Amino acid sequence: MSITNGTVLMPLVLSLIGIPGLESVQCWMGIPFCAMYIIALIGNSLLLIIIKSERSLHEPMYIFLAMLAATDIALSTSIVPKMLGVFWFHLPEIYFDTCLFQMWLIHTFQGIESGVLLAMALDCFVAICYPLRHATIFTCQLVTHIGVSVTLRPAILVIPCLLLIKCRLKLYRTKLISHTYCEHMALVKLAAEDVYISKVYGLFGAFIVGGFDFIVITLSYIQIFITVFHLPQKEARLKAFNTCIPHICVFFQFYLLAFFSFFSHRSGSYIPSYIHITLSNLYLLVPPFLNPIVYGVKTKQILNQAVKIFCSKGQT
Repeated sequence: MSITNGTVLMPLVLSLIGIPGLESVQCWMGIPFCAMYIIALIGNSLLLIIIKSERSLHEPMYIFLAMLAATDIALSTSIVPKMLGVFWFHLPEIYFDTCLFQMWLIHTFQGIESGVLLAMALDCFVAICYPLRHATIFTCQLVTHIGVSVTLRPAILVIPCLLLIKCRLKLYRTKLISHTYCEHMALVKLAAEDVYISKVYGLFGAFIVGGFDFIVITLSYIQIFITVFHLPQKEARLKAFNTCIPHICVFFQFYLLAFFSFFSHRSGSYIPSYIHITLSNLYLLVPPFLNPIVYGVKTKQILNQAVKIFCSKGQT
């Protein structure tokens, strides 16, 4: 139903443009995105298989890693199929409610990934700073509670965003979303009404999840480095530092891309839209693509199990 001034009353169907300004090359851009998605699926699935099958890896660190791998699979799957449908098959239409559901999935899995990284940092902090108390602190019960908490926190925090859009924003200037997926700010910008509350709550949710996690993770690693540098034995320092390397790599690649995407999306019109939309896509696809590679190369136990799997298949 249309309104006389050109606005649209709660459109039933929206259209994803993709990457504005790069429409002519989107079909080619879909190739590296698809390759990253396939590698992410294979790598994270292999991580899950290794951790599940090897009993020596049933420890808090590897359980959190399995949660991270499952989250990466879910996050990339909630984005890439529809994106490739826009790029390759010219299928931009998406139902409004489906768009809201995709937005909920994306922001929920983003929050879960941030929460898992926080849990891994705290686990590393206790293991290095208080090694004798690690087993008594990170019990199976605590790990279960952490898993439930990092899942429910973003899932619940995103719901008000959906309700604010669904219940308060009725008039829309256009049905075209200048993005490859349904993202909160991209959807809010379509509205012809006051979106101040929606934007403020979006920033609030981003700070509660990403900002809080970033601060705690940073403080944890600062204390870890202080403890490591004060270890008396060189071998112990190297072992502790090697344990932290994959966590730090994953931490930096996730949050650096997040900050670039966040600030470019809100820094004004002087940054071309295709830049911040491309950064948004990379922010959601690069971590699932790189995480299994980082942990596979830097974690000896996982690397050894992966070699055993491929060697056994080669012999058969």
